This record gives sequence, structure tokens and C-alpha cells, in this order.
Amino acid sequence: MMRTAAICVAVWSALVVLVTPAAEAVSCEMLTFEGGDYSVCSVDLRQDDLRIFLRDETGMPLGSFGNVARTLPDGHVLAFGVNGGMYHADRRPVGLFIEDGQQEMRLLTNASPGNFGLLPNGVFCIRAGRADVIETLRFADTQPDCQYATQSGPMLVIDDKLHPRFLKDGTSRLIRNGVGTTPDGKTAIFAMSNQGVNFHTFARLFRDKLSTPNALYLDGRISRLYAPMIGRADAGLPMGPIIGVVKTP
Repeated sequence: MMRTAAICVAVWSALVVLVTPAAEAVSCEMLTFEGGDYSVCSVDLRQDDLRIFLRDETGMPLGSFGNVARTLPDGHVLAFGVNGGMYHADRRPVGLFIEDGQQEMRLLTNASPGNFGLLPNGVFCIRAGRADVIETLRFADTQPDCQYATQSGPMLVIDDKLHPRFLKDGTSRLIRNGVGTTPDGKTAIFAMSNQGVNFHTFARLFRDKLSTPNALYLDGRISRLYAPMIGRADAGLPMGPIIGVVKTP
């Protein structure tokens, strides 16, 4: 999966449903951590309508933020969007996927090649009024009732500890994005690096700067963000799962 680095705001000029004032539903900012720049967006689950999207009404993968916006009812707008986990060539999710209470893919608990199977991995679970990043084996034991869920990996932070396989001087440096949640589940914080960064540094961003005791890697090469309040409307090859905030009338 290739990632387009360019930010293509012009692509959205015809999609008037994607511009402010929808941005008021979620807050985004640019911040610096240890000399690196990051785009960070916070979602308040007590008031923001956070969902995960994959397919349209015909069963075809949506693939883009614009397609998600076009499927929303009149008066509803997409206020924020980010790629929502890893997927196969046909855009089927690699692991557990639940959309609006309907499970499409099952939970995977075994190690496997690539970042997804670098255990421990985890699940981003959205329930009424809260969202949580939950390590996969803990998720299997507790079986939370998620309205939306996407499994990805590796975990970045597990109970305030960094993933044990991360190296401080790791040489793999990519644009990376992930999500962490506050202990009370009321806030989900999404972060994307604006330059190549290794896993160790990216995980410490969530633990030490964003204060999320649990955080999950979403992807690297396919990292995309829709955040008009900070001038982001990334485009490129079609995505699989998409996480987004919907602003309702």
C-alpha cells in the first residue's frame, strides 16, 4: 500500500459538506515533541459522533473521505477522518471489524508477519459515550460490546508501558498514525507524524506527551488525515476502514 505525501485540499472543492463549520465537532492542533512535528486531533465521546466506515449501501468499499461524506444523510457532515487500520488488497480488514453493530471480520489472536501481528496488538472499540484501546487478549477475555471496532497492531502503549519490541534507536522511520484513549474512555486522541519517525518515539508521544495509557498503531505507509481546521485533506490510493466524526444538525 503506497502513501501519497501531498495534501490535496483542492480535491475537495466540490464537496461543500466537508468544510467548516463541521470542524467545530472535534479539535485539532499541530504540536512538537522531541523536535518532531505532529498533527493531533481530540474527539470528545460525550458529544462527538465517532464512527468507523468501510462500505457503502451496495457493499462496495468507500475508500476515501469524500465517499464517506457522500453517504451521510442530508445535513450531516464529516468533521474529521483518518485511516482506520490495516487491510488486504481488496480492502477487507485484516482483523476484527465491527460497523454499526455488525461484525464483518473476526478477532485474530496469533502472531503473524508484519506490524499487525507484532504482538501485543489491539482493538479500538467505540461504545456509547466512550472509546477504548484494548489489548487483543484482554479484549478476547472481556468481550466488550462495541458498536464500532477495528483491530490493528502493534500496540504502542500498554498500561503506560511501551511495546516491548520497540527500540529507542530503531532505524525504520515512516510517517505513522495511531490512536490513544484516556483512562475514562471519554476522549480519543489521534496523532499523525509529519515526518518519518520510529515506533519508540511515536509511542512515547502518546505516553509522555498525550498522556494516554493505551495507544494503538493504525498504519504507516497509508497514513491519511482529514482535518480542515488545520488545513489537512489528504488524498491518494483507496483506503480500507476509515474512522470519522460525523456532525449532525
